[in-house]
Amino acid sequence: MSDDGVWTLHRRDGGELLADLVVTDGDFPWLNARVEARAGLAEFRPLFAAELRLMEDADEAWERAYDAIRAAVTLRYPDGREVPEFLLHLDGDDAWWRWSDEPFDADAA
Repeated sequence: MSDDGVWTLHRRDGGELLADLVVTDGDFPWLNARVEARAGLAEFRPLFAAELRLMEDADEAWERAYDAIRAAVTLRYPDGREVPEFLLHLDGDDAWWRWSDEPFDADAA
């Protein structure tokens, strides 16, 4: 999977394009991007802001905040396929994320 190019962020219900994420750099396993927001992204910015505030804690409150993001949005590869698993942070015009081509198995030991 090529990780450069333009990834996209979409509303989970309905698929509306919320932002283009234009890759600017990467430090495996993370990618960094410039956020080219669409009007619909404004609705979701508070979710990302809450997640960032709780990120250092890495506790149940952070997990709930991130679960809210995952329930609200999907990330797509540059070729348009949906990314099975991802951890995405968004702060203003900056985004950084890591991803997996395979879904995580929550029941795995």
